[in-house]
Amino acid sequence: MSTSTARLMDGTALARRTVEETAARAAEITRRTGTTPCLATVLVGADPASVTYVKMKQNRCAKAGIRSKHVELPAETTTEELVAAITALSEDPDVHGILLQHPVGPHIDERAAFEAIAPEKDVDGVTMASFAAMGFGLPGFVSCTPGGIMRLLDAYDVELSGKRAVVVGRSAILGKPAGLLLLGRDATVTYCHSRTTDLSAAVREADILVAAVGKPNFIKGEDIKPGAVVIDAGYNPGNVGDVDFAGAAERASLITPVPGGVGPMTIAVLLAQTADAAERQLGLAAR
Repeated sequence: MSTSTARLMDGTALARRTVEETAARAAEITRRTGTTPCLATVLVGADPASVTYVKMKQNRCAKAGIRSKHVELPAETTTEELVAAITALSEDPDVHGILLQHPVGPHIDERAAFEAIAPEKDVDGVTMASFAAMGFGLPGFVSCTPGGIMRLLDAYDVELSGKRAVVVGRSAILGKPAGLLLLGRDATVTYCHSRTTDLSAAVREADILVAAVGKPNFIKGEDIKPGAVVIDAGYNPGNVGDVDFAGAAERASLITPVPGGVGPMTIAVLLAQTADAAERQLGLAAR
């Protein structure tokens, strides 16, 4: 069978356009209300990767015309103290979106901390209210990485209705919501994970593959269905995704690179949803 090279799905370019659109919206919100949209970030401890990620989000906020408010808590912070800090942000009318950087440490009840985020400020899509909204197709905030995946699929005119979508991964903020969003667009969704028996057989059936298992080169190129759309949401040391890129690119029609595919879209969606939240809270027409 002849092979061809898949077209790359450029998440960096789409993210740039999304941030530019968000900046225009933020400027309009500020002009109309006198209030600048504000995203609060909460960081527990000083994990180097988390510190870097939060700084990157703050820089992106500045580019999008969104004010950032940072709350830094010591590593020994208790669940009760973290919940109190997030509750205070939820009650602060000058804060429109809240992001809790995770992980937060094994001694903290992360779910309790997430649930302290008011649903209308859950711009990272991590609360049970947001998860339910995704499942029921109701207004709310989507988890940012799955939301970025859906925007990428739409930007490249990928038909979802009736297609077989296979999601490899089941995390509460990536795999599970990605499947829900695809199902909401009439795809036929199969969830798989690292313990799935004969994963290769399931992958070979996928018209759309979302790899989100967190294992480098876990999906083999020879298992990709010819013409499939491959979304690699994995990011492992050495800039390696969850999919054998070289092998998959010979068979897929579209594929996301790592880096430069799904990753940039995650922050772009976070900023766009912060603008959405500000519009709603300030009484402007919701998008």
